[in-house]
Amino acid sequence: MRRSAPALIGVVCIGSVAALAAQDVRIGIIDFYGLKHLSPAALRPALTFKEGDALTMDGGTRPASLVESEQRLSRVPGVAHARTEIVCCDDGRIIVYVGIEETDARVLRFRPAPVGSVRLPPEVVKAGEDFEDALIAAVQRGVTGEDQSRGHALNDDPAERAIQEGFVEYAQPHVALLRRVMRESGDAAHRALAAQVIGYVRDKQAAVADLVAAMEDPDGKVRNNAMRTLLVFAAAKRGASPKPPPRVPFEPFVRYLDSPIWTDRNKASGALDMLSASRDPALLAALRRDAIAPVAEMARWQSAGHARPAFIILARIAGYADAAAEDAWERGDRETVITAAENSR
Repeated sequence: MRRSAPALIGVVCIGSVAALAAQDVRIGIIDFYGLKHLSPAALRPALTFKEGDALTMDGGTRPASLVESEQRLSRVPGVAHARTEIVCCDDGRIIVYVGIEETDARVLRFRPAPVGSVRLPPEVVKAGEDFEDALIAAVQRGVTGEDQSRGHALNDDPAERAIQEGFVEYAQPHVALLRRVMRESGDAAHRALAAQVIGYVRDKQAAVADLVAAMEDPDGKVRNNAMRTLLVFAAAKRGASPKPPPRVPFEPFVRYLDSPIWTDRNKASGALDMLSASRDPALLAALRRDAIAPVAEMARWQSAGHARPAFIILARIAGYADAAAEDAWERGDRETVITAAENSR
């Protein structure tokens, strides 16, 4: 299974303030999420920016206009917290996602941050840094394809792929260390990198429980990498490796569809797009019961790459065959499918 970044909802979402450092960037899209009682029309006046405005990215720090907007949004009646996320890119322009936690929203609970001294060796940390640099360079060149058929990502870009092949060589002999780092390390960057590298072990099924546990990490990048690795596990193709494709549970992802953190929603919808392809009745029932509203919200996002997985999930909930869902997507007929899924409750 070969995927490009847009088709896989920005899994290389170099989200990226880092990728855009020291640049003036133009806002192409502003979208909201987390709204149950409030509306975008009621919240947009609190923003200090609009589509078409330029933002100056200075050394990776967050633009002051985003911080000020969050403060203004938090003073709107009915808003408990607000956060903005810059995502790169749609048609050469950035997307700003505005997450709202309303005053009666469910609060996500995470495990306490570990404080252990265990760390990854310097050569693995360096490989992780080199991979991030190669990823940013490849995305800027438009090289975003990857092969996921074996349950781990091998990118089309030669520089990225060489590092990933190194992860394959490293992961299996050091799986015990990777597990310890994910579970115990007091350094979130090391936990996040371990959640990426452990995806390259041969016995992927044995790593599933460790990655599901990492989904409870208080650090967003650790959760992002753990969900990303499980997402690729779910994309594994039978027969592409000697072992059968790993079984990935759907339950941990459903709760993150309603997260106030954009990357949680992004990866959860991507994983559930993969997992719902089997039409598991228990999964579809759980989505229908617990997640119609947030998934419909995501399916209406303006960025096609980010909205499509949620749209496909809703189509399956509503009983559409995948071919019929694809036809509706190509016609731009999102609302018919979204309404059908909402009515299925």
